[in-house]
Formats: sequence, structure tokens, C-alpha cells
Amino acid sequence: MSDLNKHFEPKNFSDKVALSFTKFLRFLADTFFKKRYGHRAVVLETVAAVPGMVAGMLIHLKSLRKIEDDKGWIKTLLEEAENERMHLMTFVHIAKPTAIERFIIMIAQFIFIITYAIIYIVSQRTAHRIVGYFEEEAVISYTEYLNELEAGTIPDQPAPEIAINYWNLPLHATLKDVVRVIRDDEAGHRDVNHTFADLINIKKNKETINKSNKEKKESGEEILD
Repeated sequence: MSDLNKHFEPKNFSDKVALSFTKFLRFLADTFFKKRYGHRAVVLETVAAVPGMVAGMLIHLKSLRKIEDDKGWIKTLLEEAENERMHLMTFVHIAKPTAIERFIIMIAQFIFIITYAIIYIVSQRTAHRIVGYFEEEAVISYTEYLNELEAGTIPDQPAPEIAINYWNLPLHATLKDVVRVIRDDEAGHRDVNHTFADLINIKKNKETINKSNKEKKESGEEILD
């Protein structure tokens, strides 16, 4: 459980922006869905499947443009997008979204694709940190969902066939089992995106140090001249 409770403390302005953005979206989700966890999952998983695809595409284009290796990032991000899509496909069978929720999905996806693409172009570090914080909130939401299921507040039900096949669950698996494996997926995406943000941060710090050293060296050479 300690692994599920992991939280990345913001260390700079970029991290604080990412956390504030995430908390704002969490507030909207809590206000609109309250404890309708299945319906919340349908809408939010639609949005959650966007970052991996958008980031993967932008890194793919950058790799082609600069003729450089992506170091495995594209594959990881596209796998994340596919995994989030399967979360959505699973919860569609469980929650059976209404017409208005399907409309919200269309609008939310359109807005978030554009928003996230702009954020990623401006600051990859902030974009990955946002997803890391998104996934932290997802872990919290699925833990709350599981608690409600275990308490009997929300009735349990057989796991959809699509979930049993995708996660290789036992044939007698229930919604509780599905929520557990999805929560584990989200914890994994959380760690990957926070790690990506950290790697970008390290790279930027090295570039800043190298630039500073170069300027000092050039300044010293000018004095000697």
C-alpha cells in the first residue's frame, strides 16, 4: 500500500504548475461525478488515453526531424495510451455511459488533445509531471472505488469479458479484481511519467551547467587576450 500512496513533492515552478492544474481538474471531476466512480472512470479514462498518444506522436516527429534515437520513449508512451484505452473499454461495459456523458467525452477529448499538445511543445517536463500527478489522483480514486466495493456500498458484479481477456483474470473475477489491476496500471504510469519528467530535468540542468562553464571559459580567454 505504501507504493500506492507515493506522491512526488513539487520541487520547482514547473512542478507546482503541474500539480495546480491537476488539482483543478480533480475538483471539477469531484464536483460533477461525486461518488459515481464508474461514470467518472469512463470520462477520465478517455482523457487519460490522450497524453501517451500525443507525446508519442510529438517525440516520433522530433526523432524523424533531428534524426536521433528516442531511447524507447515512443513505445512506452504508446503502450500507456493503449492501456488507458482498455481501461475505458472496460468501464463502458460497467457504467454504460449516458448520451450526455458521451457528449462530454467528445468535448473533453477535443479540448484536452489541443491543450496537452501545446503544453508538451512548450514544456515536456511539465507535461509529463502533469500526467504523473493525474495518475496519483487516479490511484486515489480507484482506491476509494475499491473501498466502496469492499464495504458493499457499491454492489460488486462479474468482471466484463474484455477485462478478463486483457488482464488474464480468472473466469470468476469480479469488479473488485478489475479495479485492483487498473489501479496497479495507474501506479505504473505514475512512476514512468514522474521518471520521464526527472530525466528531462536532469538533462536541462546539465545543459545549464555546461552553458555556464562554457561562458566562464570564454570570459577567461577574453581576459587573457
